[in-house]
Amino acid sequence: MILLLGGTSETAPLASALLQAGHRVLVSTATDAPLTLPEHPNLRRRHGRLDAEAMAELMRRKEVRVLIDAAHPYASQARQQARQAAETLGLPYLRWERPGTDFSGFPIRWAKDHEEAAALAFADGRPVLLTTGSRHLAPYVEQARRTGIPLRARVLPHAESRLAVEQAGLAAEEVIFGQGPFSIEENRAQIRDHNIGVLVTKDSGEAGGVPAKLEAARLEGCEVIVVRRPVGGGGERCFQSTAELLAALEAVFPPSTPL
Repeated sequence: MILLLGGTSETAPLASALLQAGHRVLVSTATDAPLTLPEHPNLRRRHGRLDAEAMAELMRRKEVRVLIDAAHPYASQARQQARQAAETLGLPYLRWERPGTDFSGFPIRWAKDHEEAAALAFADGRPVLLTTGSRHLAPYVEQARRTGIPLRARVLPHAESRLAVEQAGLAAEEVIFGQGPFSIEENRAQIRDHNIGVLVTKDSGEAGGVPAKLEAARLEGCEVIVVRRPVGGGGERCFQSTAELLAALEAVFPPSTPL
């Protein structure tokens, strides 16, 4: 059995590739957000956040032999927990990393973290569109309240996100619920509708809709601030090619069923 940590758009293609290679796969996601997974007798799914101890126990119980970490590139805490769980059991840990965005040709400003991004965004004096999700709302809300500059936060229409915006103290008119990735025209429409002057994003790559955000911002004259990806701390090899990932997997855990 392979434990595939996911929840992003790459989860389903990776699961399909593993199944086609003859592996049994358990897909684990933090939330119950919809995933278009293949129908297959060797595929199972579970959801709910796990710390390192709970993840290790899950792997013992399900007789997992390899952990493939395909969590979001900014899920640094989840990645640390996964790495620790694999080390506890002495199991191979393979990390899938979503390719980054090509920012060439786009005038962007980098921020090392959300605190710096919030400070930069609200220093411009124009309304801010936050497209980094619901997990780091606090510094942006704090800056919006301090400066009086309008904030719009675009988040997923899930219970966890709704709770996060409520806890952050955002009013209904300050929130845009939607399931991305969004097209260039959808981004442009939101920028125009809310008179946005600054767009904040992560480097979530093409799969995260970043190129469309950049082009929409360029066309609408918006400044773009990008929160840098967390620096990896495990020293492990990262894979951005499915073929290379499968080759590395076969070296440590050959398929248990014929193709």
